[in-house]
Amino acid sequence: MYSEKVMDHFTNPRNVGELENPDGVGEVGNAKCGDIMRIYLDVEGDVIKDVKFKTFGCGAAVATSSMVTEMVKGKTLDEAMVISNAAVAEALGGLPPAKMHCSNLAADALHAAIINYREKQEKKE
Repeated sequence: MYSEKVMDHFTNPRNVGELENPDGVGEVGNAKCGDIMRIYLDVEGDVIKDVKFKTFGCGAAVATSSMVTEMVKGKTLDEAMVISNAAVAEALGGLPPAKMHCSNLAADALHAAIINYREKQEKKE
C-alpha cells in the first residue's frame, strides 16, 4: 500500500521533462525491475537552480524521482550529494519493502548528475 504522498507524486509528478543544455545529467537503471531514471541539473554558483527528470518505471519510481527533485532545488551540490535513498523514502511517507530499490535509483541518479557536473567543471579548468 502506498502513502498519500507517494500517490500524489505519482499522479502529479513535479519537475518532469528535460532541461535544455543541462549542466549535469545522471542516468541509472535497475535491470531487476526495468526502471530507468534520468535527472538533469541546472547549476549556478554551486547551487541547484533547476532540476528535471524523466523516468521509465513503476509508480514508486516516478514518485521517488519527483520527490528527489523537490528535495534538491535550491540546495548546494554538497547538500544534495548527502541525500540518501532512505531520506527520499522517508520524505514520501515510506515505501513498501518491495519498492525500496526505487528510492535507491532516485538518489543514485541525483548523485550521478552531480558527479557528471563536477567532471565537466574539472575539464574546463
